[in-house]
Amino acid sequence: MDFEFSADEQAFIAQVRRFLAAARERPDVEGVFAPEREADSQLADTPARRAFMRRLAEAGYLGMSWGREYGGQERSGGFDYLLNEELASAGAPLIGKGVGCIGKTLIAHGSERLKREFLPKILAGEVEFALGYSEPGAGSDLASLRLRATRLEGGWQLDGQKMWPASAHFADWYWVAARTDPDDPKHKGISVFLLPMRQPGLTVTEVKTMGGHRTNQVFFDAVFVPEDYLVGELNRGWVYVCEALDYERFTMFTVGPLRVKFDALVELLRITQRDGQPLCEAPAIRSGIARLATELESATMLQRRVIAAALKGAVPSVEAAMYKLFSTELGRRLADFARDARGAEGLLSETAPDAPAGGRWEHSYRATV
Repeated sequence: MDFEFSADEQAFIAQVRRFLAAARERPDVEGVFAPEREADSQLADTPARRAFMRRLAEAGYLGMSWGREYGGQERSGGFDYLLNEELASAGAPLIGKGVGCIGKTLIAHGSERLKREFLPKILAGEVEFALGYSEPGAGSDLASLRLRATRLEGGWQLDGQKMWPASAHFADWYWVAARTDPDDPKHKGISVFLLPMRQPGLTVTEVKTMGGHRTNQVFFDAVFVPEDYLVGELNRGWVYVCEALDYERFTMFTVGPLRVKFDALVELLRITQRDGQPLCEAPAIRSGIARLATELESATMLQRRVIAAALKGAVPSVEAAMYKLFSTELGRRLADFARDARGAEGLLSETAPDAPAGGRWEHSYRATV
C-alpha cells in the first residue's frame, strides 16, 4: 500500500504551510494557535479563532470536496484531511462539522431551503455548529436516544437532554437527533433537526472534564422547531447520522499532534540534566523513546489506512476504530512517560511555578486519561 503523497498533494501542503506562516505574523497569533489546549485546540470557540476560520474560507480552504454547484472545488476528500493535518499540528481550529457531516449531509439529503440558508454560511466560515447526539443513556449505543420530538402544528416540540456537545456554549446552530416515532425499532423512528442555540427552552450548562476541557449538557424544555428545519425525510435520521460520521473521517483522524508531542518530549529530555548528564542519554530513557518512536510510526500507518480506505469509497469503520484506540492510548503513554522521566517534578501542574514545561505533561496526562 503506497502512502506517499502525490506532487499535487505535496504542493498543497506547502501552500497551507505558507498560509499558516503568514497567520503567525498577525497580532492575534496567540489567540489562534494553542496546541497546549489538547482536544480543545480544534474548536473555533473565540473571536480570534472564528476570524481565522473566515480567513480559511477566503483562501478557498472550506468545502474543497463539495460539488461546484454548491460552491466547492470537487477536490478529493484527501485534501480536507491534508488541511486538517497541518491545522492540528499547529494547534489551530479544524474544519469539520460544518464542512463535513453537516454540509455534506445537507447536500445529499437537505431541502433546497436548508441548502440555500446554510451552505453559503459554511463556505464563508460564518457559522458554527454543535452536534446533539449523545444522551445520559445513549452514548456508544446512540440508537437508544430518547430526546422526544412531538409533532405540533407547523413543526415539532423537543423535550429531553443531550450530553457532551463540546461546542454547545459557543455554537450558532444545533444539529440534533431526536426520536420522532417511539413505536419504531430503535434504529428507526429517529429524525435530525436544525435549531438555533438561542432557541427558547434550550438551556446549556457546563461540564468540565478531568483535563479541564469544557463539555456541556443541554436541556430541552418544550423547544419548538419549525417543520422546515427537519433534515431530509422523517424517521430517516439514523441513516443520516451514520453517513455524517463517515463524512468526518477525512477530518477527524489527524496524527500531527502526536508527532508534535513526541518532538516536544524529546526536546524536554535533551535539555533536562540529571547527575550532570542529559536525560536523553540514560539507557532506560533511550529505550523508552525508541519504543514511543516505533509506536508513533505505527499510529501514522494506521491513520493512513483510514484515509486510503475512505479515498477508495469504502467506509473505514474498522480502520478508524483501530486508529482511534491506538492513537488515544499513545497520547496517554507519551504524557505518562514524560511525567515518569522527570520524576517527582513531573507531577507538578501548570499552577506550580517550577513545573517542567509549564505543567504541560501533567495536564496532557489528565486530558488523555
